[in-house]
Amino acid sequence: MIVDLNLQGKKILIIGGGREAQKRINSLLKQKCEILVISDSVNLSINKLVKTKKIKFFKQKIRDAKFILKLKPDMIITTTNDAALNQKILDSAKESKIIAYSADNPKDSDFSNPAIINLENVIQIAIFTGGRSPAMSKKIRIQVEKLFKEIITKEDIAQIKIQEIARTLARSKIETQKSRREFLKYVMIDKEIKQLIKEGKLKKAENRINVILRKWK
Repeated sequence: MIVDLNLQGKKILIIGGGREAQKRINSLLKQKCEILVISDSVNLSINKLVKTKKIKFFKQKIRDAKFILKLKPDMIITTTNDAALNQKILDSAKESKIIAYSADNPKDSDFSNPAIINLENVIQIAIFTGGRSPAMSKKIRIQVEKLFKEIITKEDIAQIKIQEIARTLARSKIETQKSRREFLKYVMIDKEIKQLIKEGKLKKAENRINVILRKWK
């Protein structure tokens, strides 16, 4: 089962400071979570994030999993080159009922990282092998990414943004969930809104939503 976790405000602990850790950090930066990195050293890209205060760094040689009880993270991702240490961290996290992932053992981890096709940070399409082969997930992502970019248009992405605005406005004006669904469907098929989206006039499309909402019963 593929899920999109809401990590806003959560404390995420990354063990390791190399390329694999950097990949995991990059995927977390937009989640508005607290990212803590523990390692005896970090690469230049991670160090830049530390200097700009986007993440925190604790310089420490990890030999065991005692730090878990001290830091009490919501999630742990371990990326060291020591398979035995990664497993020890994974096992200790599970004992403490903390969600954990090991880069060298995705099958025993609590979750796996799919290869993501990201379209303007609005649509994410996951290619997932259940941890069986992250390398194949990446290969397939590269193969199909261009195809999805051709299928999903700029208008589709703009319509998603408009739907988000419409949903927010509807929550404060329309009482029942059923009526809100009908309103959102109407917004999606409204010819005037479709034309404004095609012309890139999203502010005018938002104004049109307000007109429809005022008349909605």
